[in-house]
Amino acid sequence: MTRRRSSLGFLGMFGRSGDLRQLDAALRAVDLHPALVPEGVKLTIVNLMKDHSPGEPPAHAYPIVAQLFGYCVSGSDAFAQANGGDIATDVERRIESALDTDDSFDAQIVLLTLHARLINPDVVARFGLSSEQS
Repeated sequence: MTRRRSSLGFLGMFGRSGDLRQLDAALRAVDLHPALVPEGVKLTIVNLMKDHSPGEPPAHAYPIVAQLFGYCVSGSDAFAQANGGDIATDVERRIESALDTDDSFDAQIVLLTLHARLINPDVVARFGLSSEQS
């Protein structure tokens, strides 16, 4: 079965694909406006999600990804203030786990935010993140 492609829309004639609309809604739910995230990054996120799960990603996967991505972009304090300390603590555990298994899906999301230069400097310092580019 071929994978369905994501669509950004075109001149208002064709709509955005459902996966991008779901990601936008999930980003809004964690207090990150989707307009602050470049479309290429959002396309990469949904493609990583499709690579990670067989078939289309389930609807419950988008909020989980948005929490991790939103934390990386917003930083710990802003994220905790908007989403609660329990969710922030859960995301911090996910990041720590991702650092131990650098080929995991969560690690790919953290790396994406780092390479896209969207990651909050406080998150970089807190977790000792670095990007080795040649």
